[in-house]
This record gives sequence, C-alpha cells and structure tokens, in this order.
Amino acid sequence: MPRPSRRALLAGATGLAAASLLPSPAASAAPSRVRLTREEHRVVVIGSGFGGGVAALRLAQAGVPVTVLERGRRWPTGPNAETFPHVSGLDKRMLWYGTLPAAVRPLARLIGTPLDFAPYTGLLEPVRGENILSVCAAGVGGGSLVYQGMTLQPSEAVFNTWLPERLDYGRMDLIHYPRVAHMLQVATAPDELVGARTYYAARVFAERVRGAGYDLAKIPMPIDWDYALAELRGEMKPSYTNGDCALGVNNGGKHSVDVTYLRQAEATGKVTVATHHNVTSVARAADGRWEVWADRTDDSGRVLEQKVLSTRALVMAAGSVNTSRLLVRAQATGAVPDLPDGLGEGWGTNGDRIYAWTNLQEDFGAEQGGPVVYGSKAWDDPATANTVIQASLPPLGIDARTTMLVGFGVSPDRGRFRYDASTDSVSLHWPRGGDSASHRNLHRRVTAVAKGLGVLTDTNSLVNSTWHPLGGASMGTVCDLEGRVRGQRGLYVLDGALIPGTTGACNPSMTIAAVAERAMDAITAHDIDTFI
Repeated sequence: MPRPSRRALLAGATGLAAASLLPSPAASAAPSRVRLTREEHRVVVIGSGFGGGVAALRLAQAGVPVTVLERGRRWPTGPNAETFPHVSGLDKRMLWYGTLPAAVRPLARLIGTPLDFAPYTGLLEPVRGENILSVCAAGVGGGSLVYQGMTLQPSEAVFNTWLPERLDYGRMDLIHYPRVAHMLQVATAPDELVGARTYYAARVFAERVRGAGYDLAKIPMPIDWDYALAELRGEMKPSYTNGDCALGVNNGGKHSVDVTYLRQAEATGKVTVATHHNVTSVARAADGRWEVWADRTDDSGRVLEQKVLSTRALVMAAGSVNTSRLLVRAQATGAVPDLPDGLGEGWGTNGDRIYAWTNLQEDFGAEQGGPVVYGSKAWDDPATANTVIQASLPPLGIDARTTMLVGFGVSPDRGRFRYDASTDSVSLHWPRGGDSASHRNLHRRVTAVAKGLGVLTDTNSLVNSTWHPLGGASMGTVCDLEGRVRGQRGLYVLDGALIPGTTGACNPSMTIAAVAERAMDAITAHDIDTFI
C-alpha cells in the first residue's frame, strides 16, 4: 500500500483537530518547509497514560526496546513546585493548543476566565461531539496527571454484567488488580488528615451519606498522604490540603503513571519516551509493517520535524477518543485495509455526572482538602450500579459555599465515531438523552444526600460532558480480550478505547490498567517473536 502523501499527512493533523474544533499545530504553525525523517523501531506505543505505561514497562521487562510517542510534555513536580496551573489563575498550561469549543465558552465566562490562551502543549483537550463534550489529557502520564486519583475496582457481579466474563474476574482480582494497586501504591487518607479543618466538607458528606442509609467507605488513592500531613505542619505550601489539585498536584506525592510505570520502564534502558510527538496518522505498508506519521513540535505547536516511524508492532494507547479517531480515519481512507467493521462503535461516557452542591445553611469552606476522601457505592443491583464521591472545590479566592459531588454509573447507551470525506475529519456522535436512566439513578442518590441542606446544580445540564471516554475499538468486536485488533497482525489497542463504554460504576483508571496488565501477560508470552 502506498504511504500517505504530504497532503494526507497534513490533513491527518487538521482532520483530527477539526473533529474537536481545535487548531492543529501542523495546520496553524507549520513552517513552509520542514525536514521529513524516517526511523525504524521495534515497538511503537502511541500515548503514555495507563495503557501505554503498562505496555512500555512490561515489554521492556521482557527485553523488547520500546519507543513511546507522547504529544505533550513532561510535568515534573516536587515540594513547593509551580509545575501545574492553579484554578484560581488559569493560564496556557491548562489547554492543549489553547482554544475551547464554542459550546464551552459560556461556562468559561461564568467562572470569570475567558480561557483564550496562546497555543501551548497544555494538559487538557476538550473534544466537542454531537450532544457531548469529551475531555482528553496530554502529557507524559496521560490522564493520570489530572485525574483525582480514585482507584476503584468493581465488584464481580457488576464487572461480569458490563464487561466480558471471559476476562476472568477471579484471576484479575487475584493478580492484575492487586498488581496495579501495588504499582500505584494506593492508600486511603489517614484519620489525622480527615479531621483537619479544611476537610470539613468531606466529613459533612460522610455524615449525610450515613444519614441517608447508604454505604460509605474511604476511597483508595495513589497518594503518599505524608505530603498532605507535611502541608498541615507548614512544611510546604498547600496543594492537597486546600484542594488545589484539580489540574495536577504541584507538591508531588501523587503516584501518577509518569513516576511509576514509566519511570521504571525508562530505568530498564529499553524505553525511550519521545515528548512533543503529535501523531497525525497511521498506515500499513506493503511489507506489513506499521507506519506512524508524527509532527515533532515545540511547546507552542510549531512543527520542527515530520517523522515516519516504521515498526512491526504498534500499540494504540492515545486514549479512547484519539485512538478511535486515528483508526477510523485509517479505515475510511484505506491507509489500513480490512479493519473490523465495528470500529468506531460502542463508545460510552462511563455514566459520568458532576454536581455542584451549594450549602446555604452550613459553610463547606473556602478551602477544602482534597483530592478525594470518601465515596458511596450502590452496587447491589449490577443493572443500576453507581458510585458517588465528594471532591473538593478548588480554591477560587472566594467562599463559594460549594463542594462537588461526582457520580459514575452504568448505561447501555453508546455513541460512535464517523468519518467525513468532505473535511477529511472524524467526529463523535452521542445520542440525545443518552445515559438518561443512569443519570436518574444517580440523581436520586445525590438528592438524598443533599436533602434539606443546600442546592444542587447538575453541571451536565449546562455542558453535557465526560472525563472518562471509553470504547471505539472495543474488545469482543474490534479486538480480542488482549487488545489484538482482529485481522491486523502487530496492531494492538490497550487504552480506554478497548473498554466497551463503562467500567462498572467506577472511574476507569484501575480497570484500564488491570486489563492492560492482563493483556501484556499474554502478549509478552506469545507475541514477542512476531515483533522481529
């Protein structure tokens, strides 16, 4: 198969950007002439989040050299660092190349920040689809940089209702979920911290949950809580204890993928993490090898070099939205012939819902300790299972008398990705009213917790959004359970795109990583000889 033309290469970048109404670095900042280089690699992994991090480490431990392509930059942290932006003073570090979809601008104005920044390799890419806004991460560590950190494992009944039983929950519960928990060093918040002044909102939530007769438990988190205790002692400026961790924890102590899986992977000497590499298209060459077309950029998005990387094994781990867009475009343009028919289908929101809980009777506090302490699970009926957690409102410089309640549910509703030949772009489509049954179940629970104490604002009624996109290249239709794309030797999907729409009333990180761990056990045992 002929390789994509230069026009197709640039169209790949602009097409993907068009799907999200965001400017592409290649389209907006490319010089008239840049160098085109070609490289050979044993294995290429696109993306450095949970799936990419697991794949890189386990392949390296099996002796396989790996190149990880990450479109974003590194975000090193440490005591009193200023690596991540503060919600009270947002800047260009927040957004991937700077521009929000038009539908989000009213919400941005509501919080008093226009969010019109200069182009930058920022943390978050808002992707506007039909009836949905999906938020994707960028940076070494992927979504683990900005997620609150809940590390939740679904029950066996919920897991087997919403995920393929052939994944073997019993084995995952014995081996793969514990392996992830060990790698991330998960722990619950100590009582000494929860009793501190700024954790009053967490204590109110716990009291209200118990009063409503619901289950309550501390949430396992990938955090060294000694950092938060050190903040209480005044040994470093607040980051955990004032809830200023919505866009990354500046003080360190958060066991994100960059400082766990990827740090160990790079320490083997087998893994190279190439930052500022924005993948624009993938193709299959006539000899069966995979070709990855990428722009190497600077922090502003200026294209410094265009690359074609050839490899026998390609792991797609760019996140549900970006993995799906790359593969759907490759299918539609013929760059990868004979991709499975179900590609682009089966996309879900994980039943996400975010509420602002404004307390007019009892002040939650202008500063609220975070990121998450308590949650409440309603998993007795797998068909309607959901989880509600309390999350700190970031410090805004004013006392908003508000905290956040976040829910994850289960839902059979699914969206899809579609290719538009007239614009050479891929767009996301979500059914109007999707997840409505799941949201009704969540709303009843949240209302019961907040009953008689303040006002609830459903933020999804303002902008219907998800921070946990799942599916698009799902197991059972597009891939096998180990992420092998059917009929495509050497092509793997090991991120949220592999998960069919929900992770069973839990945020997805734990299950994405555990499924990737399970897959890599099989891949390193059976597939490595095919990478030569």
